[in-house]
Amino acid sequence: MEQKLLKAPGKLLDNDGNLTQAGWATQQVLDCNLEDSHFYKLKFMQGMRLKVWDYYAVTTPTHFFSFTVSDIGYLGMVFAYVIEFATGKYEEQTLTIPFASGVKIPRNSTEGESLYQGGGKTLRFNVNGTKRTLFVRWPGFGKTTLNAEIEFDVPEDHESMTIVIPIKGKRYYYNRKINCMPASGWVEYQDKRFEIEPQTCLGNLDWGRGVWEYESFWVWASASGFLKDKRRIGLNLGFGFGDTSAATENCFILEGKVHKLGEVKFTYNNKNFKAPWTMVSPDGRLDLVFTPFFERVAKTDMKILRSEVHQMFGKYNGTVVTDEGKKIEIKDLVGWAEEHNAKW
Repeated sequence: MEQKLLKAPGKLLDNDGNLTQAGWATQQVLDCNLEDSHFYKLKFMQGMRLKVWDYYAVTTPTHFFSFTVSDIGYLGMVFAYVIEFATGKYEEQTLTIPFASGVKIPRNSTEGESLYQGGGKTLRFNVNGTKRTLFVRWPGFGKTTLNAEIEFDVPEDHESMTIVIPIKGKRYYYNRKINCMPASGWVEYQDKRFEIEPQTCLGNLDWGRGVWEYESFWVWASASGFLKDKRRIGLNLGFGFGDTSAATENCFILEGKVHKLGEVKFTYNNKNFKAPWTMVSPDGRLDLVFTPFFERVAKTDMKILRSEVHQMFGKYNGTVVTDEGKKIEIKDLVGWAEEHNAKW
């Protein structure tokens, strides 16, 4: 399939709320003018359906740390979780905030501050040039406290997967995912301090903006890690909602360069998510087996809002082929794959 590149500069939406373009890019190239959305006749209703989030994660040799600030229209949802790979110990806390009071999320992925403050808790994500910083203070995180100060170094030439997907009824998904961000800093959890070092720890950003159909489904697979020769390798694969005829979000990232993929076929058992998954592209450029070792299940049921996520953590093995035709072996790359069903 032909993959259409987004043209810059420009706006995401025209004055009537129609997408100006659909396709992909390696950076955010369109201004995220959500205020011009027009999928309901009553303009004041638009804000109740728009959804915006910033999801950061850090993969270390021993742990996975994740922090999210989101506004899903009628609610703010702020959550964090910690997974210890060796033992499977897991802690997750979620704050549900009516009308997203205390939640602040910037217009674009290239600058600004995402913030939640309330109840003695603070999550602050800043973008300043090539630096992204996380500041977290979360007392009462289960039976302990979760604190973190992390910096990601993202050079201007570090490529990402940015995509615009149309969804029927003037709906759309605008998303940027940055893999393999070298991370430094620390996390304090359960009275222990974990040092975050760029030689072994890499970050991910999932920056999402848009409006979906009330009932939505998607599958997302990702990883950020290292090859045997210490080069950074990342995966971003997915399918589900919307019209992906202009472009898919499928790619892998090698040393900061995106290698674009077309269709990828997922095979997995949604009655037994712990069974191995396969991801294969028909052109032979990607052939992976994902073997889970941990299942995170996140369920929300608030009547008008329902969500069920099965996020599997495991190891990827197989091969990918670069744009230049070179085959690369992936061995025991730690990452995740998830199925998400939502009514939101």
